[in-house]
Amino acid sequence: MAQFLEQIINGLVLGGIYALIAVGYTMVYGIIQLINFAHGEIFMFGAYFAFVLVTGFNLPFWVALPLSMLLCAMLGMLIDFIAYRPLRAAPRLSALITAIGISLVLQNLARMIWSARQRSFPSESLPAFFLSENAIALPGGATLPYRDLFIILLAVVLMITLNRLIYLTTIGKAMRACAQNRVAANLMGIKTNQVIAITFAIGSALGAVAGVMVGLREVIEPTMGYYKGVAAFAAAVLGGIGNVTGAMFGGILIGLAEVLGAGYISSGYRLAIAYIIMILVILIRPSGLFGKSESKRA
Repeated sequence: MAQFLEQIINGLVLGGIYALIAVGYTMVYGIIQLINFAHGEIFMFGAYFAFVLVTGFNLPFWVALPLSMLLCAMLGMLIDFIAYRPLRAAPRLSALITAIGISLVLQNLARMIWSARQRSFPSESLPAFFLSENAIALPGGATLPYRDLFIILLAVVLMITLNRLIYLTTIGKAMRACAQNRVAANLMGIKTNQVIAITFAIGSALGAVAGVMVGLREVIEPTMGYYKGVAAFAAAVLGGIGNVTGAMFGGILIGLAEVLGAGYISSGYRLAIAYIIMILVILIRPSGLFGKSESKRA
């Protein structure tokens, strides 16, 4: 019982991280129909930014976290301005190839700056309750580390905040208008390029939070964005690419499936589980769990 409960907790933590990354994929796709494969590397840069701010500039963790979000938001906007904006009217394949190229550039740039050596946050630089021995005792002998509780609560708060931003604010309405018809939104006076840039900034900031959360539990390395990015992309597909609510639930489901599969089947199938779920969804329900199937007239 204790083992199962701890697996569920680990699945929720991992699912919250996947949800934060998947939202970045699905927001960008919803507006410009681009799968931003460089988003996983922005997630990776978020972890490195926080690590440098904490270890190199001796900033408190609570200051490093929002600063890394700001830096990643700026990085996301810069990538959109340099790489994607000139290709707005180009075929989708051109933008897709560019996204893959940006992903490889960022991954190798991180390797050049920080080397391929694995890094982790020094324990003395983190809040005391993040240490592994600080945990809440649960029924059956299971424990819930305060660090994992913080990750789950932060993911929930950010998801609720994003949902309210999209449906209750002016910029959220502009995002939804661009997602429905970018040309019509532009004709109605909405500055679509600015809306797209803000969308990149929000998605990249949430990706930075996910990167820092992974850095708290695992190691920081240049390839971390690829592996987590694949699973998060599977979560976006599962929920319905372009649907923010679907990305949230898809992340939770992928996280639970990955952890339970690794715990009760084999740890060697962790990444394969995300691929298998993504393939099954494409075959059975291409629009995803929350997506709407579109019928095209001849």
